[in-house]
Amino acid sequence: MTASLPRQASAPPDEPGRPAEDRRHRNRRRAITLLIIGLLIGVPAGYLVISANQSRDSGKDKEAKYSATGLTPDWPSKVQRRLYQVPVPHPADLVASYETNNWKTSRLYVQFRTTDAGLAAFLTGMGVSRAELKKGEISISERDQKVSGWKFDGPRSWWGLTHAQKDPAPTQDVMVNLTVPNAPKVYVVSRTVP
Repeated sequence: MTASLPRQASAPPDEPGRPAEDRRHRNRRRAITLLIIGLLIGVPAGYLVISANQSRDSGKDKEAKYSATGLTPDWPSKVQRRLYQVPVPHPADLVASYETNNWKTSRLYVQFRTTDAGLAAFLTGMGVSRAELKKGEISISERDQKVSGWKFDGPRSWWGLTHAQKDPAPTQDVMVNLTVPNAPKVYVVSRTVP
């Protein structure tokens, strides 16, 4: 058995009722309600449109980056520099990079121009010294030269070294063009086995 609840009167008999809403007040209330509804719908819709455009643009940038078939004029990402242990120094310009991956070996190709101090910092960051560079040694293989488009010939002062490390650490092949004083150009192929 359910108990019935007592009913309340809509308004006490001794209080006057609400005055009727005039036309101006009603129109104002409706305009504010429409504005609130418009904002509740418009702001999220606008956010979705902006977000979709940014996402699409980001996808196009990534597609262009990963469909590249050679060096692109851009710094390698911090993750790539850390993974492949290629500490591109500051200052450096004419920086270009390219990464290849397959089931057997991953490679990062990087080139840049720096100063003598930048070259020393780069080599130290890799764990080698400038004394390990050997004049006339071509340390980057023919295969890697084809992939990158580099040619190490002509009347230039070429110096090279190979920094071999135990897996999973990468092995770096480095070529340095010391023809222009205080503006060495560095070419690196860092390869790692996943």
